[in-house]
This record gives sequence, C-alpha cells and structure tokens, in this order.
Amino acid sequence: MTMDPTIHSVRAGRSVRPGAVAKSRGGARRTASLIAGGAALAMLMLAGCGGAPTAPQAPTASPPIGTAPAPPSAGSTAEESSPDARALQPPTSQREIEVKRATESPALVTGVRFAGHPGFDRVVIDLRHAVPGYSVRWVDEFVQDGSGKIIKTRGKAYLQVALSPANAHTETGDSTWTGGPVYPTGLTNVLNVVRIGDFEAVVGVGLALNRRAGFRVFSQSSPDRLVIDVAH
Repeated sequence: MTMDPTIHSVRAGRSVRPGAVAKSRGGARRTASLIAGGAALAMLMLAGCGGAPTAPQAPTASPPIGTAPAPPSAGSTAEESSPDARALQPPTSQREIEVKRATESPALVTGVRFAGHPGFDRVVIDLRHAVPGYSVRWVDEFVQDGSGKIIKTRGKAYLQVALSPANAHTETGDSTWTGGPVYPTGLTNVLNVVRIGDFEAVVGVGLALNRRAGFRVFSQSSPDRLVIDVAH
C-alpha cells in the first residue's frame, strides 16, 4: 500500500500533510492583511474625529482685590473719597490743609474714634450727612470756641481740626458727641483728642501730640467720616 509522504512537527510530535501546511500559511497571510487593514482604518477614523491637541492656555491674572483711589497728599486742598495702599504708610507732610465745600445741610458729628497703626495713629470723626468743608492747622494751644477759655491738655504739639458747616448737637440742643472735653487715647503720638467747640456751625476737634509729625486727611463714605492720620 502506497502512503503519502509526511512532514513531522518536532514540537507537536505529530505528522502534518504538505497541503495542510500550505493552507495554514495562506490563512495566516490573509489574517495579517486583515489586521493591517483594520489598524489603518482605525487610524483614519481617529484622525477624522479631531485635530491636533490644543496647548493648555495660561491662566489669566486676576485684578487685585480691595484696591481704592489714592488719598491726597497732606497740605493739598484736593482730596479723594478713600485711600489706597499708600494710606497704610506713615504720612510725612506737615503742611496745613483747607478744603471748602458747600453742603445742603450741616453735617452732624456723632463721635470720634481713634486707634494705633504701624507707624501712625488714626483719628476718625464720625458724621451724619455728607462730609463738610474742613481745615487742619497747627496751633499753640486749644481755645474753646465761644468762651475763649484755654483747654489745658498734655502734649508738645497741637493740631486743630475745624469742620464747617457742622454741628455736634440736635435741633433741640442735645449733644451728639458727649463726654470730654479731653479724651485720653493711649496712643503713641496722639495723646489726647479734645472737643474744642460746637459754635456757629463750626465743630472743633483738637489732637494733642507727643511731637510734631507728618499727617494726612481724607474723607470716606458709607458711613460718612473724616480720617486724620498722624505719624508716630
């Protein structure tokens, strides 16, 4: 009996016909072609779905928060509604200030506050209605408006603030700024705040200082107030 020649597979340990080997090789070629074609098609589909990746955008800088217009330099008749970061620095000018302003009705002084800051002391005159005109000048002593009496207070330099038109009393005559007339502060340079007077639509406020130093003045609103900073 005649038998077909065989090819022995060493690894499998079995015989394989030559025709079967040819068929197997042909099937492998077709499988490889299908895989290559599928990969190319997938790449084309990915390219069609989107372009090149975009570079990340740099974050935009946010504007600083809380900044405000600059205050006037001491000695100027102009003023701003509120200070900026420069108002946190000690003032240097000792020039006197005068601001004239017309208002519909006199401002009402309701009290005076004070506090220490790094390099300067701050005095705040609280008001009802708009901030009126004012002047700030150096004096030798505090003289009470109306009576002309000298108000004695501890200090080596004296800064006097006058607001006009302004009152420190109601229409019935009740005082809206009580106490005093001398208010000790416990601060570094502003030793005492003095209620000088409330006479003929002029309210006088005195600052008794430990030494003569630079100062600045500016107004603020909501609520209305006049701010005086005095360097240490």
